[in-house]
Amino acid sequence: MTVHFIGAGPGAPDLITLRGRDLLARCPVCLYAGSVVAPALLAHCPPGARLVDTAPLDLDAIEAEYRRAHAAGQDVARLHSGDLAVYSAVAEQVRRLERLGIPYTLTPGVPAFAAAAAALGRELTVPEVAQSVVLTRLSGRASAMPPGETLAAFGATGATLAIHLAVHALGRIVATLTPFYGADCPAAVVVRASWPEERRLRGTLATIEALAAAEPVERMALVLVGPALGAEGFRESALYDPDYRRRFRGA
Repeated sequence: MTVHFIGAGPGAPDLITLRGRDLLARCPVCLYAGSVVAPALLAHCPPGARLVDTAPLDLDAIEAEYRRAHAAGQDVARLHSGDLAVYSAVAEQVRRLERLGIPYTLTPGVPAFAAAAAALGRELTVPEVAQSVVLTRLSGRASAMPPGETLAAFGATGATLAIHLAVHALGRIVATLTPFYGADCPAAVVVRASWPEERRLRGTLATIEALAAAEPVERMALVLVGPALGAEGFRESALYDPDYRRRFRGA
């Protein structure tokens, strides 16, 4: 028996990986986060599978489901939104599984920031404009941010910022980042990236708060800030320059 953690991707049912889809198809038990995982993904589960929505469950109740499946010798597909590497609460579940001696695997998924960038039709790293992407959030009820990981500290780098779980604090984001990026810096809010009801709000640090107020956003939104979002006239990468020597192409 194994618990298979699967990144479900940002929402669209065809953005799950082939491995994730195949694992879903062969597991007789599926635990899924019903509040954020698209219901269409459950169509990949086998007929008669036990489907458990974990949205109303606490960690002890989720652990009880793992224990139950382990006792029955049934593999579990544990479906999380986005990618498992960030903001997935997988670490605390893995810790319990290791304590119980229950095997597990992790299958990555398409992360929300990648889906948001695709929705905007933008690359988040542009030559000599931005070469780093910071994935971050603000302190909230679920957990506080470590002392050194502040929005101001990340803003001082000039990198592209992908700010998760923070659309409710858009005013604070604008106030914190404007001194570093300037009021005319491109900013965007992507709501439910890749879902049928996806929305894209594009503006600047000076305008994005008003745009979001006109179309209220409560959850499942990503805030993106940085000059790469509106970069024009930048120099092309040397990667494809005819005079650039590399292993697979001589000058």
